Amino acid sequence: MLLSMASSRRPPTLTLDHMRRHAVARTLFVTTLFKAIERLGFVQADPIRAPARAQDLTLRHRVRDYRAGDLERRYPRLAIEEDFFVNYGFLPRATQRLFHPRTARIAWTQNRLAMAHDVLDFVREHGAVHPRQVDAHFQHGKTRNWFGGSSNASTQLLDGMHYRGLVRIAQRESGVRVYAAADLHQLMVTEDVAATMDALVNAVVAKYAPLPATSLRVLVARLRQAAPQWAGERLAAFHRAAARLPSAEINGQRWYWPEGESPASRRYEPDNSVRMLAPFDPIVWDRRRFELLWGWAYRFEAYVPASKRVRGYYALPLLWRDQVIGWANAAARDGRLVVHCGYVRGRAPRDARYRAALHDEAARMATFLGLRDLTI
Repeated sequence: MLLSMASSRRPPTLTLDHMRRHAVARTLFVTTLFKAIERLGFVQADPIRAPARAQDLTLRHRVRDYRAGDLERRYPRLAIEEDFFVNYGFLPRATQRLFHPRTARIAWTQNRLAMAHDVLDFVREHGAVHPRQVDAHFQHGKTRNWFGGSSNASTQLLDGMHYRGLVRIAQRESGVRVYAAADLHQLMVTEDVAATMDALVNAVVAKYAPLPATSLRVLVARLRQAAPQWAGERLAAFHRAAARLPSAEINGQRWYWPEGESPASRRYEPDNSVRMLAPFDPIVWDRRRFELLWGWAYRFEAYVPASKRVRGYYALPLLWRDQVIGWANAAARDGRLVVHCGYVRGRAPRDARYRAALHDEAARMATFLGLRDLTI
């Protein structure tokens, strides 16, 4: 009898099914806008609208009554910042303070630094400035950008000042960043680099867990974007994370997740909803993990030549229950939302509940975009 009771209490053997359910259910909460960003820790931004920006497509699943553009409209009133983390996006100020004031990999010349301080004085004088105002006042001219094209030198200088913590994004006007002077007193100068790096790793794991070991290593390496001054601390931070985080080996892969969570918990049971996910949604972002969990390779094809696209310019992974079964291409046409779906198995599930759930998701998308009707 005692042996039987002990056996019944033994933790279950974790499987990919547990990881899959954990990956989906742990991040699909519904709350307010600030609390959603705080809980996610970071929301990746992307300028493409197809049918909306990635940050809006991510937040609509997690913010009650969210509408496209709400983040941009409400940003000035929220305790959040635009900045680089493992990618560029939006994050709570408490997280941003961990990696500021940061240095940049390329030090500025004295001449460049003098230009930046002149612009900073101008920004402080005016409160908040559009890059056009800086360009008109200083006439910095044109310069070559990182991908070989030409851009305003003032815009490039402001980008560099933002990265270094001299200015912040106060708001956006029609998608263009408007800059204000940063409050340097709010930026943290840490004396315990290891503890700060551990906090940044914890934020990454909280966003993208459960993570296979290779993905955890890659994400810790990407912290160089957030804190290049501590690039040499990343390997040690990875090893500390691997030692302290809960983990399990499944099919030869070591998986990690945040302390206090249990992938075997029954609260991670999937529901019957369909969701069109952004290409940078935390469920989708890690392509390595995606293929391990769902058995097919999703590729973001917006920058792929049209003739070589397989699934579409901005295909949205299609989640049903805890399975990503295909993709959807959604577009606004004449006030209507038009949705075309493709499926990994070549056809839609033969389940009336799926068809009803897909229609409900398309209707939610139409409302989110402010459209009056839809076609599937």
